[in-house]
Parts: sequence; structure tokens; C-alpha cells
Amino acid sequence: MSTQSRRKPQATDRKKFYLYAAIGLVVIIAIVGVGLGSRVPKAATDVATPAVLTVGQPAPEFSVSSTNGPFDLATQTGPVFLEVFATWCPHCQAEVPTLNALNEKYKGKIGFVAVSGSSRAGDGTSPESQADVISFAQQLHVTYPIAYDHDLAVAKKYLGGGFPTLVLIDKNHKIAKVLEGEVAQADLDKAIAAVL
Repeated sequence: MSTQSRRKPQATDRKKFYLYAAIGLVVIIAIVGVGLGSRVPKAATDVATPAVLTVGQPAPEFSVSSTNGPFDLATQTGPVFLEVFATWCPHCQAEVPTLNALNEKYKGKIGFVAVSGSSRAGDGTSPESQADVISFAQQLHVTYPIAYDHDLAVAKKYLGGGFPTLVLIDKNHKIAKVLEGEVAQADLDKAIAAVL
């Protein structure tokens, strides 16, 4: 056997080794990239257990500092419309014009307040801050009172299975209606009329 014929299989084996090593490296990088990209930040799971609210039960007490000043359920003498929202939630963003219209229509008859319910900011990775909630209100032209809740205390008491969670509380501070997701204005009008 000549020297040349011995070198050819070794060179071919070496090329195969480098090719497989390169493919393996690309596969590992892809797996790590997908794993890191799809993980849910810890902040997204802060309110792990949905609140269980039953129509007719006493509404859990809460108080927040809103863009309209302090809002304390205990001091409300009429019905209350509470939204638990997330700044990153597209349904919450889409619901703003509806809630603006309802707030204007029922001003003085029902207390409106929206409270942040996620510790994850609009970018999906950084922690939520009061500045994020204010920015949400400014960018979407929110006209109803909106509040940042850094402890997620309201979300722990009121957040259902998803954002937004809309809760109507009657004048006796009992749960009158719980809705989730985007809800048509006509349906919200009907629910509000039932508590007035």
C-alpha cells in the first residue's frame, strides 16, 4: 500500500470529523437559543394561582394610589368597576377605548380603577415599574384611574385566569360579575346596568 493511499482515508476521516463537530455545535447552539428564548421569566409567574371569585361573595378589600389619587374600596359608596391588567397584554391595550367610553358614560355613578397585575414590564423581560404603568396610560390615552401595584396584592385577590380580568362590585361591596379577556362594550354596558 502506498503512502498516498493511506493519507486519503485519514484526510477524509478528518474532514468528516470537523463536519460532524460543526453540525453538532450548531445544533447545541440552536437548542440553547430556543431554550433561553422560550423560557418564561420568573416575574410572569408571580401570581401563580388564579383568584377564585364567586358572584355574591364579599369583595376582598384593597386600596391603591391611582392616577386620580387614592382609591380605597372601603370608602366607595357606589358600585366599582375593577380591571386587573398587564401593560404587555394586547387584549388590555385593545380594551382601553372601551373602558375610556364607559368611564365617561358612567362618571359619578360607578367608580372605575385599573390596577397592574403583572410584575413583568411591557418588554416582556424586565420588572414592571410605576413608570411602565404611567407610560401605558400616556401612550394609550387612558382617561380612567390607573394604578401600579408593586406587591401584586390586588392581582392576588382578583386576577382570574388571564388578563384583563374585569370585576364588577356592587354598592354593598359584593362581587356582582367577573369577566376575562376583551369584552364588547355592549356586554359591559349590560353588566354595569345590572349593578346600578
